[in-house]
Parts: sequence; structure tokens; C-alpha cells
Amino acid sequence: MNRREALSSVALLLGGTILGAEMFLSGCTNADKNIGASGLQFSPDDISFLDEVGETIIPATSTPGAKETKIGEFMKTIVNDCYEEKDQKIFVDGMKKLDDASRKMNNKSFLESTPEQRHNLLVALDKEQKDYMTGKKPQDPTHYFRMMKELTLWGYFTSEDGATKALRYVAVPGRYDGCIPYKKGDKAWAT
Repeated sequence: MNRREALSSVALLLGGTILGAEMFLSGCTNADKNIGASGLQFSPDDISFLDEVGETIIPATSTPGAKETKIGEFMKTIVNDCYEEKDQKIFVDGMKKLDDASRKMNNKSFLESTPEQRHNLLVALDKEQKDYMTGKKPQDPTHYFRMMKELTLWGYFTSEDGATKALRYVAVPGRYDGCIPYKKGDKAWAT
């Protein structure tokens, strides 16, 4: 299974609800579609910030965390190459909003906060985005934290570490068996 097939499977699994899901069908290059902000740049500090946000969402345990999969680079690539300019602005502004929310809640920046403070902040932001999305009208923009969380989950579970260490993966699937017994505590299948 190549990365494109894996992404298609994730899209089907999530019901195509990921922001920018049309890119699964049409590919994702802003150069061809003339979408996206020209000159959008992510600094190394921005990438580190996104790595830490991702690591807070999916921390390292007995499996690698999101930072180990270079989730910040993944987010940068998808935002630059696949998001429309309006969504890029929401995402980039959301990075500042997340840091401002941390300063308000913890009296320090997100990167200066303890792992527990970061977790509590992201739980609060997740509740906020769920409430926002419940009352959202079709023309309203997507909540910035929803974008970050979706990109973290997508990037992690389609990475080599996510697919092979957090999930069960068979490189060359054998026959189809639609009735495999599941034992509590087993990893989900990536293939």
C-alpha cells in the first residue's frame, strides 16, 4: 500500500470530513490550482511549535509520539500545498490564538508551559471547537484547533511509525477476512 492509497483509506474511514478532503480526489498542488497564499512561510520555530502541539495531542508512550513523525513538517506541507488562502490564514492565525490562550490560561506561552498545562489547554480548545462546530453555519470558517487536530491525526496515522508501530500493519495484505476476532487491547489495523 502506498501513501496515496493510505490517505484514500483514511478519507473513507473519516467519511471525508477532513478539511480539504477534495485533495484526496484531485491531488494537492497549489501551483496547478492557483490556490493558497503566495509566499506563506513557516519558520523553524513555527515547525517546532506545531511539533509540540502534535506531541501534546499524540504523546509518546510505548509507541512514538507525533513529534517523532515530524508532524510539524507534515502540517506545513499540507497547509502550504493544499489549503486555500482563507484556510491558510485561519491556520496561521490559529497558531497565535493558541499561544495567546496559553498565556491567558497558564500565564506563559505554550512552549513554556508544562506538559500537563499544555494538555489542559488543548482539552479546553477541543471543547471550544466542538461547541463552535455544532453551531457552525456552512459558510462559517472551520475552527483553527480542529484543523490542527485533524492534521495531527492524519499525519501521524499515515506516517510509517504511526501505521507500523501504533497500528498493526501488513505490508502485503493476504486474503480478505472480514471476521477477525478482536481481543481487548489489540491494536487497530492500518491495512
